[in-house]
Amino acid sequence: MTSLFRITGLWIALATLSARAAAPEWPEWRGPGGQGHAAPQARPPLHWSETEGVIWKTAIPGRGWSSPVVGGKQLWVTTALETQAKPEDARRRLSANTADQPLVLLEQLELHAVCIDRDSGRIVHDIPLFSEQEPQWVHELNSYASPTPVLETGRAYFHFGTFGTACVDTRSGKVLWTRNDLRIMHENGPGSSPILWKNRLIFHLDGSDSQSVVALDTANGTIAWRTPRSGEMASHPQLKKSYATPAIVKLGGRDHLVSQGADWLYGYDPATGRELWKVRYGQTGFSLSSRAVFGHGMAYLSTGFMKPEIQAIELEAQPQPVQRWKYAKGAPTMPSLLLIDDGLYFVSDSGGFFTCLDARSGAERFRERLGGNHNASPLYAGGHIYLPSREGSVMILEPGRQFRAIATNTVSGKIMATPAAVGRSLFLRTDRALYRIESPTR
Repeated sequence: MTSLFRITGLWIALATLSARAAAPEWPEWRGPGGQGHAAPQARPPLHWSETEGVIWKTAIPGRGWSSPVVGGKQLWVTTALETQAKPEDARRRLSANTADQPLVLLEQLELHAVCIDRDSGRIVHDIPLFSEQEPQWVHELNSYASPTPVLETGRAYFHFGTFGTACVDTRSGKVLWTRNDLRIMHENGPGSSPILWKNRLIFHLDGSDSQSVVALDTANGTIAWRTPRSGEMASHPQLKKSYATPAIVKLGGRDHLVSQGADWLYGYDPATGRELWKVRYGQTGFSLSSRAVFGHGMAYLSTGFMKPEIQAIELEAQPQPVQRWKYAKGAPTMPSLLLIDDGLYFVSDSGGFFTCLDARSGAERFRERLGGNHNASPLYAGGHIYLPSREGSVMILEPGRQFRAIATNTVSGKIMATPAAVGRSLFLRTDRALYRIESPTR
């Protein structure tokens, strides 16, 4: 049974789910539909602190920025156990880095899937999946465990980019399959999260050396298809990489895999991987991290680093999609956009400029400087916008044509992962712990 989630004029397909069991409530990065919207009945708290409203707080071993996914009594995240490289080895390996970035270098890496009990916060499973000696470096603002898992009934899928992909039985914790032979050079570490479509696990592999989209058979992890990116890109390898996450959108009665790569937005047939169309951004676009949102017949995206722009691309234009408007001030490179009715909201990575545009025309409604630095994407739940910062605070805002702040709540640690909201609970991951924060019964 395939569920659909309607976002102001476009249908976003959710994971294919068994009709015999309840669907996961928060199955992928940015929630059901991948658009940053919680279910309509969600009512997470508006006020909390390090102690107030905290049902439990669980330290997660290692380091990782993946967001929690929620199904029944389970939450799943990924983490990386890191052994730092010796100074002389770090110097040797840094000589191969041409990007001049602040990097993390390791002697050894272990990648784990972690299952947390939703009621108690107890760690139920800590499952080693992959191990690697002298792995590629990652940017200090990234982690080796940044891609968010994806859930379906009875199974969880974990993707670590070049380091491997795995499937786990959520009931027993048994590893059903793994593969780690799809290698690329990320330069800044893995970032793209996987999605599910029918019996396909789909993800991007856009490195500096090769760029493609891959679909694995969910039953056994074999490659169903792998499609290289087409279209001319910048000649420098650093400008060919991307860390975006795709989406399934129904256009003209059929499913399209809408996929952000360097310099181009692509549409593919998710069954075969055949390219259906592509649209050029019209400028250099690379290292895309934010996920596109959809509505009013359009895709809204940020073009990535260097000179980021917000672009609105009409997907239903004929004979192929076409760019309708663009906006450059304060465009994010890491946090994703948020579409609520006809308002398009986003926050800049640094300085915390929070902007609302008219989604149909691109006209600016307001732009406010909030301060702070932002990696995580905004969340819409219970009629409010939740805006996390790296400093550990979550500002709560009211959507609308004028800026209105409701509250600011702070916990210890940095918030690098996008929160999840289910029922009255907010599941918030910092660099130190995972929190379940809950509102009083209303």
